Amino acid sequence: MSGTIGVIVHKLDSYFITSALKGMEEVAAAHGYELVITNSQESMEKEVANAGLLFDRQVDGLMASLSVETKGLAHFRPFTEMGVPVVFFDRVEKTGNSDMVVIDNARCGFMATEHLIRQGCRRIAIVTSSLKRNVYAQRYKGFREALKDYTIPFTEDLLILEDNDKDGGMDAAWRIMHMDPMPDGLFITSDLIAAMCMHTLKEEGIRVPEDIAIVGFNNDPLGRLITPALTTIDYPGIEIGKTAAMSLISHLSGDCPLMQSQTAVVPSGLIVRGSSLRGNHAIRAV
Repeated sequence: MSGTIGVIVHKLDSYFITSALKGMEEVAAAHGYELVITNSQESMEKEVANAGLLFDRQVDGLMASLSVETKGLAHFRPFTEMGVPVVFFDRVEKTGNSDMVVIDNARCGFMATEHLIRQGCRRIAIVTSSLKRNVYAQRYKGFREALKDYTIPFTEDLLILEDNDKDGGMDAAWRIMHMDPMPDGLFITSDLIAAMCMHTLKEEGIRVPEDIAIVGFNNDPLGRLITPALTTIDYPGIEIGKTAAMSLISHLSGDCPLMQSQTAVVPSGLIVRGSSLRGNHAIRAV
C-alpha cells in the first residue's frame, strides 16, 4: 500500500472542484491517506496521461471527474483489473464496477426552470456546455421536462452551447441580445457564465430581472457579489468530495466489496436571490 489516493479533475480554477478537493482531503487525511491531484484541463489526452501517471505511482485508489472531451473509460481499466477501486464524481459515465457520486442534475434543471416559469417567464433559454457530459445533458433534460409540464414552447435557438469560461458568458449575452424576440428567462448551468452574461447584458441596458430573469448553477461565492445577487442551484462540493472519499475508503478498508458498485446522490436545491425575482415576490431572496 502506498498510502496515496489519486485524483483526476477537469480543471482547478473552479469553486466546485476546490470545494470537492477540500472534502476529499479531510476524509483522506482522517484515514491516513494523502491525495495526489492531477488536472486534465478539459483534455481527454491529458486525462489519459494523468491516469497512466497515477497507475504507475501505484496509488491505492482513484477519484475522477471526466473532461468534457472524454469518450469511453478504457484508460481506467488497468486500475479495476488490478483491484484498485475507482470512484467517479460530478462528471461520470455508467460503469459496472466503479462507484459514482452525483447530484440529481435533471431534478435541479427542472427546479431552476420551474422557478423561472413561476416568475412569469414564457420564453426561456438555456446556456450550457457540451451535452455529451452527463451533468449538462441531465440539466438540459430537466429544463425540457419543466417546459413540457407547463406547456411552455421551445425552439432550438433557445439552446445555447458555450465553453465554461468568462468568454462563454459574454458570447452568450451577445447571442441573446440578437434574438428576436429576446428571452425573458435564462437558465445558465454555470455561475461564472451567468455572472459574465448578466454583466454584459446590464452594460447594454438590459435590466435583470425585469427584462430577463436569470438562474445559475453551482452556488459560487461570486453569485453573492454581483448585483442583483444570483439565484442558483446549490452544488455541495464539500459534501460530494467527502462522499466520494468515504466511498473509496470503504472499498480500501474491505467494508464494501470491490465488485459491488454504488451510486450516491447528494442532496441539492434552489437558492433564490434577486436575479430571478420578477413576479412572485412572496418568495424571499437569501
